[in-house]
Amino acid sequence: MDLNIGLVGLPNVGKSTIFNALLQKIKAEVANYPFCTIEPNVGMVAIPDERLDFITKRERSAKTTPALIEFVDIAGLVKGASKGAGLGNQFLSHIRGVSAIAQVLRCFWNNDIVHVEGEINPIRDAEIIEIELIMADLQTLERREERVQKQAKADKSYMLELDTIRKSKEILEELKPLRLYKDSFSSEEWRYLEKTLFLLSIKPMMYIANLGEEDLISLDENEPYRALEEKTKNEGIPLVALCGKLENELANLTHEEKKAFLEAFGLKEPGLNVMIREGFKLLKLINFYTTGPKETRAWIIKEGTTAKEAAGEIHSDMERGFIAAEVLPYEDYLRAESWQKARDLGLIRLEGKDYLVKDGDIIYFRFNV
Repeated sequence: MDLNIGLVGLPNVGKSTIFNALLQKIKAEVANYPFCTIEPNVGMVAIPDERLDFITKRERSAKTTPALIEFVDIAGLVKGASKGAGLGNQFLSHIRGVSAIAQVLRCFWNNDIVHVEGEINPIRDAEIIEIELIMADLQTLERREERVQKQAKADKSYMLELDTIRKSKEILEELKPLRLYKDSFSSEEWRYLEKTLFLLSIKPMMYIANLGEEDLISLDENEPYRALEEKTKNEGIPLVALCGKLENELANLTHEEKKAFLEAFGLKEPGLNVMIREGFKLLKLINFYTTGPKETRAWIIKEGTTAKEAAGEIHSDMERGFIAAEVLPYEDYLRAESWQKARDLGLIRLEGKDYLVKDGDIIYFRFNV
């Protein structure tokens, strides 16, 4: 499944630092100057999953395979990027290739790290990025409109496409992102904007507030963060607070050292765990599991995936020869001592090809090819 999240933001907000912490190794160059990152850095990240660990331990599987999600560290955008400022067109094209956007916003003070806009203001920074995405979409639509308008004169079947373009332009000209107006479009229109035009403001978005270490202890005293929190409540955008510098330090500690470190800051878990899970939800993804003596594995699927389609995520032969799915919800699994015990208790259901897989389902597929 080709799904990824792009880390986007102004220069020097901490994108590469957070990306490095995600990968738990130095892969992206980190430096105190704009456009340090030119080509996007890409990395696969394991999704923290207590259920997977529990199933593996209970079933005594020899191997554990977590679900992975791809993160892309995209170079910093600046005001005027849609007009080519700071190699903006090149960087905007990188954003077109991601499934969702995690906008990193700087909420920490450090005189040794320059801010391209001169002061710390995450609200302004978020608006700069949003407007650049909107302006880039307007350019895309205007170019497309010119061509489709000529086609519609000769062939009226192009009118639906032309109407969709014009409706989208009206929203964007008010400097509003299209993702807030999904209900205003039919599924066919939305698919056209998303899959044919690859518009930017249509992509799901979350905010990552990059804080200083001292802010984690007294978060309420960080005024830029509080203002950002209020903005996200009004707009319904997920917000994750973390300290990129701290996350990088945590990545190199042992389990016990990490636990003590987190306790010192009053944290239950690394902020990156929260960020990954929020990204997972943003993409409307769920996990199902397969388990046995050799391996327990988490699989990623979209919400609304059928049992037959889920089988295809494992192997095309399973989907082609699908017979049935033995399904054990995770909550029921907790009541049993093992998969076999759950079978003895009658907790395992037999479902057909149209069954919609639920998050946490443990599944054994019956198939024949």
